[in-house]
Formats: sequence, C-alpha cells, structure tokens
Amino acid sequence: MNTIIQIDTKFIEDNTDFNELITELKSKFASNSILVPMRHHHDFPNPVVKEDSTLLLMPAWNPGKEAGVKIVTVSPENSQFDLPSIQGTYLYMDATKGTIKAIMEAKNLTAKRTASASALASSYLSKIDSSSLLMIGTGALSINLIKAHASVRPIKTVYIWGRNYEKAKKIATQLEKENFEIHPIQTIEEKISEVDIISCATLSKTPLVFGKYLKAGQHVDLVGAYKKDMREADNESITKASVFVDTFQGGLKESGDIVIPLKEGVLKEKEIKADLFELCSEIKQGRTNDSEITIFKSVGHALEDLAAATYYYNKYTHK
Repeated sequence: MNTIIQIDTKFIEDNTDFNELITELKSKFASNSILVPMRHHHDFPNPVVKEDSTLLLMPAWNPGKEAGVKIVTVSPENSQFDLPSIQGTYLYMDATKGTIKAIMEAKNLTAKRTASASALASSYLSKIDSSSLLMIGTGALSINLIKAHASVRPIKTVYIWGRNYEKAKKIATQLEKENFEIHPIQTIEEKISEVDIISCATLSKTPLVFGKYLKAGQHVDLVGAYKKDMREADNESITKASVFVDTFQGGLKESGDIVIPLKEGVLKEKEIKADLFELCSEIKQGRTNDSEITIFKSVGHALEDLAAATYYYNKYTHK
C-alpha cells in the first residue's frame, strides 16, 4: 500500500506562487476535461450557537489521472471560539486505482484556490492598468485575495474595510512589506467610488456594495455570500454591470447575489455573459471596453480544488 502524504497548512502557505496556481486553474478550465457533479450542500442545526452550520462535499475526477473530494464545514459563528468559519480536509486520489495519495488541509487550499479563481477572472474582466483595490472583509480570504489580485494587475494602493476596524489594521500591518501601499478604512463609502477593483469576501446577509457608488470601468469581485439568502451587492449593482460567474452549474443556484436578482426579474439567465470555462477557452469575451462595469460572482467549484490539490501534490513530490 502506498504511503499517504500529509500536506499541511504551512506547506501550502510556504509554497504558493499565485501566478503558477492561476495558470494551473486556467489550464484546467480551458481543457474542460475534469468531471464535476453538483456539490452536496447540507445545512444542519447548530443549537449551541443558534445559527445553522453547513456541510459541503465537493468531488471531482480527471479520468485516468487524479481525483479528489473536499469535505468542508462552514460555521458562521466560529468567531466566538476564535476559529475561522471554514474548516475542512481534502482527499487527493489516484483516479485509476482509487487509492488515496494525499490528505491535505483544506482551509488554506480553499483560500488559495478561491483567491486564484478571482484573480483569474480579473485577468479577463478588470482593466489592464487597474492600480487600486478595495478589500471588503477581514476574514481568512482577505490577504489571499489581495495578493492574488496584485499578481495579475499592477496594484499600487489597497484599502481594507471590515466590521472590526482593528482587524483591518492588523491585516494592513501584515501586508506592509508588499509592493503596494495598504490602508485600513472605517467606511466602505469613503473609497468605493475611487478604486479600480472591489473585492468582497464576507458572510453578509445584506448588501455591502451599492450600485449608486459604482463608477465606469470598475470590476467587482463577489466571493462571499455563499447561501441563497445572503448577498454582497444590491440590485442596482447587478443592473449597472456585465455579470459573469465562475460556473453556471453553481453560480445560478447557490448565492443570493445571483439567485435573488433572477427570482425578482432584475437579471435574466441569458444576460449573464460567461463563466470561467468560456472565458479560459476563449469561447466568450470578458471586458469589452474601459467604461464597462463588470461583476464576477464566485461560489467555488470542485475543479478549482482538484487543480490546486494537483499543484500542491506536485510541489510536495517535486513533480
């Protein structure tokens, strides 16, 4: 029996090159060779904190090569235990033999692949000369999103907002040695109309990005709001923008940012411009001009997990 490799958070953190990981994701989306069923999404009661938790099961297969499944729990009230909302494990397998090749810490893997997917989308949807970024949210994803976006665009100035200003200050301190200036801010409104890219990664149930503040040429990256009753952008944002999703499979069904506008008739399915499969294979075009406002909605996809797991496994085994 083959030895099962254990790949931990530290290895993932120390061995991530966002440009490499983004290239890996782009290749997998373009090839369209990975089989991905709809993920299992189960909400279950969590009476201790009086807020439901969620179990997600995300399998994917690259026939004849690799396979994997991510097992994730999302507990929105974990902050009271001083723990991240997302916990999880990734099982990486040989798709031919069915043997487990590696067990990976999924929280950091998820953060890296999610940030990379947003940056991949940005490479098609934001203006090439985008130099400023507003990060809304101070969770585990925020640092990764900032770094990933800065790897595909010449970001010079970053602003970060969170409900807890002290957390925003802490993240700014952590990133003070990067090749951009970073400033914590106390209100979203003070900078949202000035930046080129807005990235939002929160568990908000009500909009934080309002269309009345959006200006021509901006790109909006919506990463949080993973349930149908959550949303990060209001209807006016949707109507002002060209809308893109990571995948039609999950993007039309899982997040309130798309589900609610579809249900209310604010957005029609045929009006959604493209997903990452179409962008990466160049079947569809991304941004068409410098005045267009673009929105990318990410709900996550098991293809991204398998691509990231393959990337880290190959790094670990020096393949």
